[in-house]
Amino acid sequence: MESLTSSPGARTEQDLQRSRHPHRLQGALFQPIGDEGRAELVERRLVDAIHRGHLRAGERLPSESELARSFGVAPVTVREALLTLRGQGLIVTRRGRNGGSFVVDDADPLAFAHTALLHTSRLALRDMGAHYSAITAAAVRLAARRADPSEANRVLRRLERLEDLDVDQQRRVLDDVLVELVSLSQSARLTREQMKLQAEFSPYLRLAAPDDAGLQTQSASLAGIIAAVEQNDPEAAGSRTEQLVADVIDALIHLQSSPPGIP
Repeated sequence: MESLTSSPGARTEQDLQRSRHPHRLQGALFQPIGDEGRAELVERRLVDAIHRGHLRAGERLPSESELARSFGVAPVTVREALLTLRGQGLIVTRRGRNGGSFVVDDADPLAFAHTALLHTSRLALRDMGAHYSAITAAAVRLAARRADPSEANRVLRRLERLEDLDVDQQRRVLDDVLVELVSLSQSARLTREQMKLQAEFSPYLRLAAPDDAGLQTQSASLAGIIAAVEQNDPEAAGSRTEQLVADVIDALIHLQSSPPGIP
């Protein structure tokens, strides 16, 4: 019987198996992206920015060419995404000298977050909290080992000026403080991951602390975490971070259990 390897050009049985059964990732990895996919990604980024309050009501968006450069796509792709956002009632476009695309005046991140919360299962909420807690607590523990106490003290001083700010500004400072705290880990990867997580988790932090009392509670929790970092106490810093996240998730589940028309 003639061997499959009898000539240099012959294919082995293993080669034939590989051709019939390609690696399971190949189908996903080598699908064309296409302009349609890019437009959907741009749309999702902008929707998330509006829903999470990073683009505020009445705020003017960058120009189409600026957005195209930022996202690394063609201007026509950005134009397609903006058309979808206009159809969803999230932005309006005004012509003229001071024209452009603007977030609608009644865009309310808390309202968007409420809607998202009511359509999220408890299991998904706890999973989101577990992910956020795992990354943030690990980074904070690392910061407690690596940071100079003076660096942690500078972050703490930002919290001490909260009372001079309005509620939206306070919320932004709390978000910034969490990212700055993680940056003290001296890990660029963890800091980038925290920035992404913060964008996702920020609206839920707002829901869990919708008033001055809630903001003060979160601020006090953050101050305790920073103090542990300043004292080079990784276990205290990590456990306090985990408790902060657990409190937020518990508050969100309580909101889900409230009667219709929750505040």
